[in-house]
Amino acid sequence: MGAITPEILMRAYAMGVFPMSEHRDDPDIFWVDPKRRGVFPIQDFHISRSLAKRIRQGGFRVSLNEDFEGVLDGCADRSDTWINDEIRSLYMALHRKSQAHSLEVWSEDNRLIGGVYGVTLGAAFFGESMFSRATDASKIALAYLTTHLMRCGFSLFDTQFLTPHLQSLGAIEISRNTYLEELAKSVIKAADISAYSVPSAAEVVQRRTQTS
Repeated sequence: MGAITPEILMRAYAMGVFPMSEHRDDPDIFWVDPKRRGVFPIQDFHISRSLAKRIRQGGFRVSLNEDFEGVLDGCADRSDTWINDEIRSLYMALHRKSQAHSLEVWSEDNRLIGGVYGVTLGAAFFGESMFSRATDASKIALAYLTTHLMRCGFSLFDTQFLTPHLQSLGAIEISRNTYLEELAKSVIKAADISAYSVPSAAEVVQRRTQTS
């Protein structure tokens, strides 16, 4: 395929497809359009008793868009990754245009220990990847992110695929047609991921008592 621009990438998201590469050293990019799509019902993120306890214990700090590049590279820092150089450059470009965002989890000594990043379009958040360098760091990131997205007016959290890990946190699988219907409704709504600061631990844990 020809060179992909950030504009082409955003049009692809609006159509329900996303890019991947076979591995970091493969220069080719292909478009993915799954028959079954993983999504987080934003209101129904599952915060287990143990995760709620971990969040209450603290010992970490959460930020938004403080180190997008660090999160992106953390997600690619594994033996097998679909994030090749071109994909990395595209997401960095989207971040500079305020169309890609990261949520970071930091240790008490200010080390980046986990995070998640994705793309926003209207009221849709397309979760791309996450990573963890400490126990529960990616779960903490998702708990904070879903709470934050709900507060900021988002209606769709696309996880692309449904993994056992995501399913344990409340993600579900829907058909392509259902996904496209939800996508069409979400991209025309207004939502701003920067409308609020990241929620407090109490606000995140409070959701468990409201939804359980």
